[in-house]
Amino acid sequence: MGHLRVYTISDVLSRFYKMRGHDVLHPMGWDAFGLPAENAAIERGVDPAAWTEQNMAKMKAQLTSISASFDWDRELATCAPEFYEHTQRIFLMLYEKGLAYQAEALVNYDPVDKTVLANEQVDANGFSWRSGAKVEKLNLKQWFFRITDFKEALLKDLDSLTGGWPDRVLSMQRNWLGKSNGAKIRFPVAVDGTDVHVDVFTTRPDTLYGVEYVALSLDHPIVLNSASKDASLREFLDTASSLPPDSKAGYRLNDVAAIHPLLKVDKESPHLERRLPVFVAPYVLSDYGEGAVMGVPGHDTRDMAFFKENANPESIPIVIEAEPSDVNESQVAPNAVPAQDAKAFTQEGFLTSQCGKYRGLHSNEASQQIVADLQQTGQAKFVESWRLRDWLISRQRYWGTPIPIIHCTECGPVPVPKEDLPVKLPKIEGGWLKGKKGNPLESSDEWLHTDCPSCGGPAKRDTDTMDTFVDSSWYFLRFLDAANKEAPFSPSVARPVDVYIGGVEHAILHLLYARFIYKFLSQSELFPASSDKDAIAEPFKMLLSQGMVHGKTFTEPSTGRFLLPDEVDLTKPSEPLIKGTQITPNISFEKMSKSKHNGADPTACASKYGADAARAHILFSAPVSEVLEWDETKIVGVERWFGRLWKLVIDAQQTMTEASFSIPAAELTNSTGHAMSLPASLQDLSDSDADAVLATHNTISSVTTCIESNPYGLNTVISDLTKLTNALSSSPPSSPLALYLSISSLLRLLAPIAPALASESWEVLHESVLKNSDASTPLSPIFSAPWPTTLLTPEQAEALSTRGGQTVAVQINGKLRCAVTIRRYASADASSSSGKSAPSKEEQDWIVNEVLKTTEGNLWLREKNDWEKKRRVIVIKGGKLINVVF
Repeated sequence: MGHLRVYTISDVLSRFYKMRGHDVLHPMGWDAFGLPAENAAIERGVDPAAWTEQNMAKMKAQLTSISASFDWDRELATCAPEFYEHTQRIFLMLYEKGLAYQAEALVNYDPVDKTVLANEQVDANGFSWRSGAKVEKLNLKQWFFRITDFKEALLKDLDSLTGGWPDRVLSMQRNWLGKSNGAKIRFPVAVDGTDVHVDVFTTRPDTLYGVEYVALSLDHPIVLNSASKDASLREFLDTASSLPPDSKAGYRLNDVAAIHPLLKVDKESPHLERRLPVFVAPYVLSDYGEGAVMGVPGHDTRDMAFFKENANPESIPIVIEAEPSDVNESQVAPNAVPAQDAKAFTQEGFLTSQCGKYRGLHSNEASQQIVADLQQTGQAKFVESWRLRDWLISRQRYWGTPIPIIHCTECGPVPVPKEDLPVKLPKIEGGWLKGKKGNPLESSDEWLHTDCPSCGGPAKRDTDTMDTFVDSSWYFLRFLDAANKEAPFSPSVARPVDVYIGGVEHAILHLLYARFIYKFLSQSELFPASSDKDAIAEPFKMLLSQGMVHGKTFTEPSTGRFLLPDEVDLTKPSEPLIKGTQITPNISFEKMSKSKHNGADPTACASKYGADAARAHILFSAPVSEVLEWDETKIVGVERWFGRLWKLVIDAQQTMTEASFSIPAAELTNSTGHAMSLPASLQDLSDSDADAVLATHNTISSVTTCIESNPYGLNTVISDLTKLTNALSSSPPSSPLALYLSISSLLRLLAPIAPALASESWEVLHESVLKNSDASTPLSPIFSAPWPTTLLTPEQAEALSTRGGQTVAVQINGKLRCAVTIRRYASADASSSSGKSAPSKEEQDWIVNEVLKTTEGNLWLREKNDWEKKRRVIVIKGGKLINVVF
């Protein structure tokens, strides 16, 4: 259902822009490599390629069933050699520039999927994003992309995306890049009598006087050295690797102590002379800074919790205060707070009397002076730190793009010559995969052993494959030139995507990698040399992030067990029961999954209700950015709307036939976007015609503005079209011209959402009204007709909305006080003001506000009564009477 939602949105936008006259590319392809397909193939003992092709065929049928209009002639699959040949070309381009490299590093290893993971693929608690397994840390030789070389551009160019991308996604990208300006402080450390040092990155050098300990990551060299001699430490490390990053657990290193760096620049503060304990702590990240932090419990909440847990202190020193205090030159004793009462002061402020010559300085000034003084002794320097690390792309799995490198004992790593690309995956029988462990590429001798391209000697291919995010980092550019065999794409077509639609789950992984690869490619020969670099700096101009689709979920109240659909009696949908009992199940809406038995098949839904109804329902059920709670029973509302619309078209066709109304075929494609013209004098329109024309005009304006400027509000488009349908049904125009203008505009507005119903209705509407000098010329399809433009000028719309006015009687506490004339209500739904149905809440509010603008209305409601106090307002008789009870 998530696919139904995202592809319905993209299809609506694609059809809209085509009708607006744009040249639109709406392609489709398959991100087909990766662990899920390989694991599924292993479980079934089948070839991953065959399994993948089978699933692509099923998905293509599903997309066809929802009437999605894709450019299938550009279809591609990342697992096809003709695609991944170019992924390998891009790898070699990066390699030639020194941006792809192999190095031994401490990496994240997934013991279930048996492959390494990039940092971005490990969640905040240290679990694999895909398998859910606890990630292990191993030292392995792996391939990396130097994404850090582009970190400044990746951060700076986010500013250009403001307004085009959701603020939340921009914030997530900035946080992941994690630029921090601070200082690197060097702490001398004594280890078993040997002097070494530990470098710490901090953004708060002003808190240095409050340091109580130094904490090291689990894999810091000092820790690993100590572990070789300390069995208890080894035991701690074994258990600590499975602890969450926010754990307060710690281990104090024996015979290891740190010396306060300020001791060299402040000889008058005796409390600096004490040795600082050194702890091993899971919360210290090995890949942030230098794998070490200075613990300042008085000014960091996490440090305080850790210090209390592991040092059991009597007091906590406070070295920064919100306001400057009276400084006594002779007072140098620490300002300490009893540990049980201490709360970390985490804001900037003023240094206390404990801080030597820096006492009284504000945090900003103190930070500058402290680092400058320590810099003179070689113990500090100003630096910037980034959270971002180079992108680890190696995967020890079969189903991925082979890395095009050959390893020779004489020449080292040698790139595969471009003329020898693609390096194809060898055929692996499904039976071989079933139950096997490890990477089958390592034992595929015929594929593995080859000749060195440089010296001709015996060599081996690299057996790692690329992370599938490498494929998806550039695929959108391939759509522009899908048949190009010589290059990934031609410079003549290179350009960014105008509208990109996808869930917020891609906010960091895919979008960050795609931005990096795109920036690299935009600097290469694949982009035109004369292009405006600022204009093409980013790959996706607008990012539309849709919410997830949640399914109705039934659970057994006493056990919490998820119930299968056939275990629930839905004879009375509002009162479900567990079959065979009188027990009401718990009902909630949760992310769709097989384990929760709450999924829904979009193909089945489209078959049952029609693709158009399914599309309209999913658009109407929630704003694009919000979670959509899928409830199939409510689709009946859309069906009823479609029924009214179809009857409206049938009745209109009959009316125009009886009136012998006809139009030339050329009028259907004229440049104004609507056929025929209104009378020169709008005063010639009847009231019903004026209402219909005004409602249609307002709907065209509203729908066009929403799709073009605020596509997150597509649910309001459905609402607007429903209102216009109701208005035209309840009070149809009296003239065939106004009737035709209104309904033909309504159908074109509907076309991107419900293409089948709109197309059929378009043909029925024109069965007998199309006047053609050449009888052989067929009616043009609705999607060949232009998008409707507004029918009225602003002056005409104002004239129609006020024409004749509307008389409203005002009754206060049961007594008639006055009758005033207000403007005609100018919404798309003009039916209620005719008195044939109750006015909507929106219209009621509008009528009351218009009455308040009149002299008599203001007199009776504001001057003679207190309008602002508690009151009850009832609008009745189609808006002709307001009853106010104070």
